[in-house]
Amino acid sequence: MISAELLAPSSIYTGWFIYGLALIWATLRAPWVELFSDSRRQHILFATILAIFILWLVRRDFESGLSFHFIGLTAVTLLLDWPLAILAAFLAQLGLTVTGHQHLLALGMNGVLLVLIPVAVTEACAQLVERKQPRNLFVFIFFSGFFPAALATLLCVLASLAVLLVDGRYPMPPWLDDFAGYIWLIMFPEAFINGTAISALVVYKPEWLETFNRSRYLQAPWKDEEW
Repeated sequence: MISAELLAPSSIYTGWFIYGLALIWATLRAPWVELFSDSRRQHILFATILAIFILWLVRRDFESGLSFHFIGLTAVTLLLDWPLAILAAFLAQLGLTVTGHQHLLALGMNGVLLVLIPVAVTEACAQLVERKQPRNLFVFIFFSGFFPAALATLLCVLASLAVLLVDGRYPMPPWLDDFAGYIWLIMFPEAFINGTAISALVVYKPEWLETFNRSRYLQAPWKDEEW
């Protein structure tokens, strides 16, 4: 997460523009009828917003204006689907802003980096898995849970560094070339947290996952045979 002092005005405006369009699109695509008619979905949505807010409070703040925390949006995207995942993360961001843990001006760019990128990566991987229509449950858990979380973390870090380099307000450390080795230390915990959450949901509450095809992954082996 990047503070407003490290962002140029052009980055702030660009972030709000992109994030604003994404929020409008997500609002238009969200299943409001199903959400308002199903109290279970409402409870899951509210609990997810609270979980994201608490997860993002577990962070490491640096005096330079940067903060590191887990993202967790891969599991959220698979749980809620991408429109509600974006809106849930936005509400969690508003909570961080109200409590003073995020600058309002930087909310747009942080939304692009920490919300749109993970949600887009997860949705793309989930769509690719769905096209192949695998029947192996572990394929869904790994390629829709573990792998997208790790890839999203890598892209978030690289995109954040690119923004800081373009704006030129953050003095890059001389050991930046060695930073590639530390990226793995960030990717694996993020993948583990999201993958574990998806594994637990698949085992105990598969009906909660909006992107999980229960009829295919949990079908008995003999159902595929034709008599």
